Amino acid sequence: MAQKSNASNLVSQTAAESEGMNLDWQQVQKKTFTKWVNSKIGERSLKITDLVKELEDGHVLLQLLEIISREKVGNYNKKAKLRIQKIENLNTALKFVKTHGVHLTNIGATDITDGNEKLILGMIWTIILRFTIADISEEGLSAKEGLLMWCKRKTQPYNEVNVKDFTGSWQDGLALCALIHRHRPDLLDYHALDKQNARENTHLAFEVAESQLGIPRLLDVEDLCDVVRPDERSVMTYVAQYFHRFSTQDKYSTAGRRINNFLQVQNSVWKMRNDYEYRLALLMGNISNTLKSWRTVEFDGTYADAKEKSSQFKNYKSTSKREWLLEKRSLEALLGNIQTKLKTYNLSAYNPPVGLTLADADMLWKSLLDTESNHRSLISDTIVRVKENLRRNFADLANSLQDRLNEISAAVISLEGELESQLGVVKQQMNKLPDIYQGMEEAQRAQDLCDEANIEENEFTILAVEDLEFDVNVISQTLREKSAFIENQIVARQNTNLSPQQLEEFEAAFKHFEKDGTNTLNAAEFSGALSALGIAADEESNLFGRISGGKAKITFQEWITYLVSITQDQVKQDQLVESFRALSNNKPYITEIELVQGGLSPESIEYIKQTLPSPTEGHYDYEKFLSGVFEQTSI
Repeated sequence: MAQKSNASNLVSQTAAESEGMNLDWQQVQKKTFTKWVNSKIGERSLKITDLVKELEDGHVLLQLLEIISREKVGNYNKKAKLRIQKIENLNTALKFVKTHGVHLTNIGATDITDGNEKLILGMIWTIILRFTIADISEEGLSAKEGLLMWCKRKTQPYNEVNVKDFTGSWQDGLALCALIHRHRPDLLDYHALDKQNARENTHLAFEVAESQLGIPRLLDVEDLCDVVRPDERSVMTYVAQYFHRFSTQDKYSTAGRRINNFLQVQNSVWKMRNDYEYRLALLMGNISNTLKSWRTVEFDGTYADAKEKSSQFKNYKSTSKREWLLEKRSLEALLGNIQTKLKTYNLSAYNPPVGLTLADADMLWKSLLDTESNHRSLISDTIVRVKENLRRNFADLANSLQDRLNEISAAVISLEGELESQLGVVKQQMNKLPDIYQGMEEAQRAQDLCDEANIEENEFTILAVEDLEFDVNVISQTLREKSAFIENQIVARQNTNLSPQQLEEFEAAFKHFEKDGTNTLNAAEFSGALSALGIAADEESNLFGRISGGKAKITFQEWITYLVSITQDQVKQDQLVESFRALSNNKPYITEIELVQGGLSPESIEYIKQTLPSPTEGHYDYEKFLSGVFEQTSI
């Protein structure tokens, strides 16, 4: 009932618009709709010259409905001569249209037989909406909105094009040329066009679309260029053909996208590895320099000298050491992220160079802590003794907290196995933080007592509350970042064929058509959102019901899951080999020109030129390259 109600509203809108239509628009529509009808009935070797006169017996109209609906309309009189026979045929046609959700309240069989041009044009427009444009959406307005969004998105990179409607936005021919160039840049050179020559640009678009893309020329140049305001219905009818022609991508763009996505992952991991090695080498160099200075320090035996060295040591603990601790934790997380990302895409694990492993860093850090303790003790020997019970009380609390923090850190560092298992460990460690914060309050009270006693150093611990607070914050931040990273990797694994740009585009379309704030889509909104992405909604008659499981609405997760199922881009060795073969015309090597034709980014092409084996200059051996980056290969 909802579909028929929407269709009835659409017909009412169509009739209202017809009242304001002048004679010039009627002639343009009549010409355009005649060409549109001929483009459909031509498959049955039929052709009309006068839309109004040649629909009077119902035969052409019934043939048209069977073609565009791919259904049989039933029995009718194929050689109607008498008026009553013609009216019976036309009533059969009108009844068929009504059963498909369009209730024609303003036109009857006699209006068509008597040649009422305005009502006949309105009827044909309604049929076009229902059977050609409405497959972009379930409702007329949603179809128009979805088609307009598709046109805007596809022409957005072209500065001279600003699609705002289906009238004036098309008068200079540039929007049509942009749609062709965006999908088939080999057919015309958009950037070489004379942007001021509207007639020439429009003629070129019509010619290329008809001869190279099989899009019938429903309009003439003067219908767009020589009028104050082009007829909206005629323009929508023509532009809808571009949507259907370009709604799916060809094998070259698909293959290029897959390779490009894979190389983006490779390049991302390469940058992460370089960042890890450079930063760890710098950190270990700074620590080694500090250890050398401590081991050669000399005291002159005075209290002032000891206090100065104590001040320097405190400054080190509040600046350099904290920076190094933060960097050490960050590098530990970075290495874990590298390994997790490689595992996510089934790529070989990364083994850091000798001297730059986490074990090397831990050994040096332990040496730092040992030397730091000795250095502190040497300073403390020249400073007043503090009350042992306060020192021990604070030290026990602080050391216990540090051990607990180290245990949490060690648990994060040693993460391995499935992502869900890793995430469970991280959540378990996060649940320990409330007890840590309670212990921090106890440590603060103990330190306050030491401060009141003028205790400046504690031989039982190198820690202060500020150190612990800093480490707690670092650990807390590390846990949050690790949790977020793993969760993102789970999403990446589930949607590994989608680029960030695709995810943003899919979410934007969902939000645009989600109208009631429930974060769900009904059937009409779902079809409109698909249309905005350039995906035809008529591929499966019960598509919405299958995705929603029979419910009236689908969730965002169901929306993303469906889109993933139809894109199917995954970082798999056999799929990438096939993609390379598609671009190279089945040659065992690929050239730079073929990479450009496949749509790879300049950065990805440069990566291939620098990385892939090249037994002959300009020929890049992709099979040998892929066999070396995957753990298990099956070509």
